[in-house]
Amino acid sequence: MVTIRVLVADDQEAARDALRLILDGEPDIEVVAVAADGAEAVRQALSRRPDVAVMDLRMPQMDGIAAIRRLSAVEPAPRVLALTTFDLDEYLFGALRAGAAGFLLKDSDPDLLVAAVRELHQGRGLVDPQVTGRLISRFAALSPRQAGPELGLLTPREHDVLRLLARGMSNGEIAAACTIEEGTVKTHVNRILTKLGLRTRVHAAIYAHEHGLVPPG
Repeated sequence: MVTIRVLVADDQEAARDALRLILDGEPDIEVVAVAADGAEAVRQALSRRPDVAVMDLRMPQMDGIAAIRRLSAVEPAPRVLALTTFDLDEYLFGALRAGAAGFLLKDSDPDLLVAAVRELHQGRGLVDPQVTGRLISRFAALSPRQAGPELGLLTPREHDVLRLLARGMSNGEIAAACTIEEGTVKTHVNRILTKLGLRTRVHAAIYAHEHGLVPPG
């Protein structure tokens, strides 16, 4: 069995202990390091080389966004799961922009935390389903961008898939909407990410909202 190596970073000791207890209780997950601030998280990541970093966004010394930005420059970079107390935390969109592969609310169900760690380890992203659509559309609306030449690389079908993905649809739902196989949707998503230079479908959803591919709301 593959063991997923995890770093837990949170400035509250009780929160660190709770996260570690949940994750270490899984047979395929091992917490290899903990950190109480962003600077320590970066040091531990460079030393212990975790696969996934579960990181609070509000920490002393160096906040989570700065730490995520530093870790994104590491090769190989750990996949970062950002944790936030508020579902519209202004730190959140900055964290996704800095390179986080997903985020959860701190009070999310423990099973969702475990699932998120596994999803990130598999190269996928995960955003807490409680707030995905309204959060991405709100923050993207605050920073609209003009479409770049990379958008012209997408085929008409890939444009359709990107719009549906940005609306929060699963691969199965996209397949049904486009009358294609789910495996074909996965191929389209992978090609979209490659052509747009994005890491996860979370970032693809943000890109679509930022560039006006999805109507507001």
